[in-house]
Amino acid sequence: MIRKWLRNAAATAMAAFVAAGGVFAGGAGVASAGTLSQHAEWFSGQPVGPVPLQVPAQLAGIKTEYDVIVAGTDPEGIAAALSAARNGLSVLLTDGRGRTTLGGLMTLGWLNTIDLNRYSPDGSILNKGIFSEWYKMVEGDSFDVKTAASAFQRLVDAEPNIDVLMPVRSMEPVVESFGQTKTVVGMELTTKDGTELFVRANAVIDATQDGDVFAAAGVPFTFGREDIGQADARMAVTLVYRLNGVTPAVWSGIRERLRGKKGYGTTTMSAWGYLEFYQYVPSQPQVKMRGLNIGRQNDNTALVNALLLFDVDPLDPASVQAGIEAGKKELPLVVKYMQSRFPELSKLTLGGTAPEPYIRESRHMLGEYRLNIIDLLENKDKWDRIAFGSYPIDLQPTSPSDSGNILFKPIKYAVPFRSIVPQKVDGLLVVGRAASFDTLPHGSARTIPVGMAAGEAAGAAVKVAKERGITFRAMSKDKAAILALQNRLNAQGMDLKPYTLPLQSYEKHRTYSGLKTVLSFGLVSGKYDNDFRLDERANPVEYGLLYAGSRDYFGDKMPTHPSLWYPADQTLEKQLRASPLTLENAALIAATALGIEFQPNGALAALKARGILKDVTISGIKNANALTVGESYMVFRDVATALGFRAAASSVN
Repeated sequence: MIRKWLRNAAATAMAAFVAAGGVFAGGAGVASAGTLSQHAEWFSGQPVGPVPLQVPAQLAGIKTEYDVIVAGTDPEGIAAALSAARNGLSVLLTDGRGRTTLGGLMTLGWLNTIDLNRYSPDGSILNKGIFSEWYKMVEGDSFDVKTAASAFQRLVDAEPNIDVLMPVRSMEPVVESFGQTKTVVGMELTTKDGTELFVRANAVIDATQDGDVFAAAGVPFTFGREDIGQADARMAVTLVYRLNGVTPAVWSGIRERLRGKKGYGTTTMSAWGYLEFYQYVPSQPQVKMRGLNIGRQNDNTALVNALLLFDVDPLDPASVQAGIEAGKKELPLVVKYMQSRFPELSKLTLGGTAPEPYIRESRHMLGEYRLNIIDLLENKDKWDRIAFGSYPIDLQPTSPSDSGNILFKPIKYAVPFRSIVPQKVDGLLVVGRAASFDTLPHGSARTIPVGMAAGEAAGAAVKVAKERGITFRAMSKDKAAILALQNRLNAQGMDLKPYTLPLQSYEKHRTYSGLKTVLSFGLVSGKYDNDFRLDERANPVEYGLLYAGSRDYFGDKMPTHPSLWYPADQTLEKQLRASPLTLENAALIAATALGIEFQPNGALAALKARGILKDVTISGIKNANALTVGESYMVFRDVATALGFRAAASSVN
């Protein structure tokens, strides 16, 4: 962190520039800088007299203080900056990744297909406001990245209250302590040419994808799947690549191949399918292909989201670069595989890779509220709603042997304001995938439309907090202030009305509490139709996987290695999958996993004697010789509860 004398010197230099008649740069452009005089303490820390100081042209018009600094130029940050500016606040929009183009993941990561949040009954898009404003400026559900970048730039240029500082090499929050309270009061920025400056702000919005600002400010967080016991697991990274030669005739061929196939689909701009790529055998162990998600460009090219990279640490630049190089090495082989198997794609050639990789998961902030998987399962509204989501809980693979999972598809859930308010630190809001979401709901809430809605709310929240003279953490508990925020956002074009949805069939099922427990570990899949198979017959193999999948979470409380209860022989596994799960066998697997000693055929008695398996659970089993899937979940619930686990509760509070 830059020393205090340097912060003061930077502020003095910029103030001198203003006094000398410098012109501020708003959204419309940047003026040239003049020559200033400032003490040599700028260089040495010791006042030794005046020396000439040339303010870099990049800094001309950058003020020493703003109402809000938005750190991060991904779509979420742009929405935050626009919202704040339209509420009359002065805004500095900046980024610490050396970027020169607005749009981040959508423009530099080439992620040109949008995961839309639609309301199931009528198909309407849930995220109104600035997201919808931008969406109308691009081609559709897939878009040309140049169109997207131009749309973002036009929106920002239209706001005179926004100053943009790019490229910036690094940025750090400045945190001051007031008694027991830590507050972010500005940012220390280092430009591309090495110039360092301190910019003060009443508020900072962290819109970095990895939560770089809140982490540096001391806000607590979890990393990857740490919250479910998998500290080293996180979703795969994707390197998006471009295919040349996607003419209208080629696109017609793509649409013809994918027409009418289950799980496949096309529009005029998007295509998804080609699941044959799952059979591709990579040349490197940390690389894997999945089915193709294809988004058209306007120049007879298309961008493909399909190449998965594993063992990439998003916080380690060297690891990220190694992942990129592995992807670049693999892609010529992928294209050759494509050309040899699909006639309509045989003439396409590789046209390069995205400037930035698509990183799905890293830090998850601990905020005043942590969105949990039961919130989504029960389609819960929140009193402090600022955004809505409905995208399926899409858990991409965490390793080459993992196939990923679609947990289920919510109808509609609310993201609360409390989920963008950090614990322990004030003066800061956090939007985007690093906000306060558990790892499982993050599989849905990480989508860009949700993040842009939260960004718009964050920008307006700065105005409400300023008007009321309260901090963000105080605001997160103030229902009158939140109502004022919601009214302001509705006036901006968002739609944040409260709602109530009827209970879903699984919520009324007699084994629902067991489902909630299993789902909390990500160990069940309802797919896109939310069919959890609760009344189907259970088998010993799938039941045993519940213990194997939760063992990392329970640690020493579940000491036995899964090999003692999971069949290693494929023939035996096939036989067991076809066999019913009896109550005694369910107890045997549980007791073995827990390391409990028991007499032959005495596992059930051993669990009952220790108070692990409850009488009410046993009495709810209709046939002890053939448990249903839901009943097996109830047995697992009892075991997990005995080990101290409690499924998250959901409410509007």
